[in-house]
Amino acid sequence: MKLVSWNVNGFRAITGKGDFQSFLEREKPDVICLQETKMQEGQGGDCPDGYRAFWNYAEKKGYSGTGILTKDEPLNVTYGFGSEEFNHEGRAITLEYQDWYLITEYVPNSKDELRRIDFRCAWEDEFLRYIRRLDESKPVIFCGDLNVAHEEIDLKNPKENRGHAGFSDQEREKFTELLGSGFTDTFRYFYPDAAGRYSWWSYRANGRETNAGWRIDYFVTSDRLRPRLKDAVIYDDVTGSDHCPVGLIIE
Repeated sequence: MKLVSWNVNGFRAITGKGDFQSFLEREKPDVICLQETKMQEGQGGDCPDGYRAFWNYAEKKGYSGTGILTKDEPLNVTYGFGSEEFNHEGRAITLEYQDWYLITEYVPNSKDELRRIDFRCAWEDEFLRYIRRLDESKPVIFCGDLNVAHEEIDLKNPKENRGHAGFSDQEREKFTELLGSGFTDTFRYFYPDAAGRYSWWSYRANGRETNAGWRIDYFVTSDRLRPRLKDAVIYDDVTGSDHCPVGLIIE
């Protein structure tokens, strides 16, 4: 089974350029999870053949938003999680399947000077409580733009970015805590020493051309799914967004 996650930086923009359709035709994922769709209800257009679409919209127009296109009908669908304060920006969708829960997540950015770090850390705590509860009944797979480069190997310039949004001690510690609670960063599971593998590049200073990037897009699973994991993929040849897709192959 092939699962894909992609921060598309505007679903209508990427489909208008044809990049999304080209990737879908090339890779034929069973499920593709989306972040930063920037849509309101009714703006998604026709669902690609063979898929069913689920969307979670932000109250603010042109902002945030998540989606999942899936070939397999889920047992249940949940939009958002936890406290109401976390559910105004359309940042999470959970699909329940027979064997696991699948979540697309767009984690809030801490912003310049970490001015949103308190909200971000509260989100992390609430999300960890949420997936722990789900994990009690069946394994969890979650993916998306998690807005954190966990270790120095996960970004091109760690010294210059230490303490900045996405590479602050607080954000990195929250991710360490999550992994220590029974969850696996699937890319590092397969490629613990792989350097220069990134999923986001700033449009400024030709970040993609020089590969001055960050790995902030992930597939994370319950540890007990490890025997079923086959590969983790970064599709860094795919353009159309400032992020590239990432994938998980699981049996």
